[in-house]
Amino acid sequence: MHDIRAIRDTPQDFDAALARRGDAPLSADVLALDSARRAKIQAAEGAQADQNTASKQVGAAKAKGDDAEFERLRALVSEKKTEVAQMQAEAKELDAQLTDMLARIPNLPANDAPDGADEDDNVEVSRWGTLPEFDFKPKEHFEIEGVTSSMDFETAAKISGSRFVLLSGAVARVHRALAQFMIDTHVDENGLTEVNPPVLVRDEAMYGTDKLPKFGEDSYRTEEGMWLVPTSEVPLTYIAADAVIEESELPRRYTSHTLCFRSEAGSAGRDTSGMLRQHQFEKVEMVSVTLPAESDAEQKRMLRCAENLLERLEIPYRTVNLCTGDMGFGARRTFDIEAWVPGQNAYREISSVSTTGDFQARRMNARFKPADGGKPQFVHTLNGSGLAVGRCLIAVLENGQQADGSVHLPKVLEPYLKGKTTIGADGALR
Repeated sequence: MHDIRAIRDTPQDFDAALARRGDAPLSADVLALDSARRAKIQAAEGAQADQNTASKQVGAAKAKGDDAEFERLRALVSEKKTEVAQMQAEAKELDAQLTDMLARIPNLPANDAPDGADEDDNVEVSRWGTLPEFDFKPKEHFEIEGVTSSMDFETAAKISGSRFVLLSGAVARVHRALAQFMIDTHVDENGLTEVNPPVLVRDEAMYGTDKLPKFGEDSYRTEEGMWLVPTSEVPLTYIAADAVIEESELPRRYTSHTLCFRSEAGSAGRDTSGMLRQHQFEKVEMVSVTLPAESDAEQKRMLRCAENLLERLEIPYRTVNLCTGDMGFGARRTFDIEAWVPGQNAYREISSVSTTGDFQARRMNARFKPADGGKPQFVHTLNGSGLAVGRCLIAVLENGQQADGSVHLPKVLEPYLKGKTTIGADGALR
């Protein structure tokens, strides 16, 4: 959510920031609605003052025995009461319209976010790892001989439809091991607090984390009006809603491993093979709630937490700074980490680490109390994948594939697999 006072003070800066995202100027529309709302509030207050004055005069007229004046003033009070109620209702409606308009406007990009129109304008920040060399044509994950029997799309389609997968045997165990490794690392080494949150949330939680009203079609809603989380960013961030946190208690750092659900409404025809883009998937999420002065440093910290996981899993990756035309709706700045997937001969996104500034905090009224006793201020919120479990599985399988159809697994997973190091060509874990 945007600060209406900032738009009033510097409308040209607001429009210039939207232009960097490729959006049309909106300050004039916002300020016209804001002006109408404020005028209606002032008119209601004026009518209320007239009503109050007339109400005081009614008693005086009655005491004097001036029946005509008494009746006139009583009628005036009734008239003003009706007028006030109508104006207040109109002001409330204009306020709702302004809130809805502001809620649909994306966050303004940070000054250092690179300008650009789409993913082709993203800026590569770094690369890590040596790309594997094969003496055979590398396959995609679902084509590897040792994987195919444990990755069943047909049965999943029979159960649930397209864009679902049924994992079993060795592949299911490696998938579980990856999630456990991520959570353990975040908790034991990165200092995050593990949370097991609900994956059904209310409208308020989706709205507060900028998923509503604009992106309702991208998520699943139950008949009872609950939403299946598109990411556990939603419940983890909403923990801070309507709270005033002591400055000394920040930052708050959370992590969770949950199922996530997305309708993929805007991705028809994209990545239809394999398990790269699914309606149901698992993700280990990172969320931080910080002081405004610390949020940029916190984003870099979170980014390193995610990158370190890939390094320990021996997966080559690159990190890119998303341009203004490719950033998500709520982000001020986003770094994507893209893992190397040999079967596609490409880097594919495996994590996005974003700072939203106070954009989400304003929507959900999340504030902190300064140590010096000043007025409560809005916190900053950040979120990042640490990591997407299914996509990490894809990278592990494709980078570790062998000519005979087996898969060598990262050494860091051995403790989670009871010392097993390989998926054999027959699908067995050895």
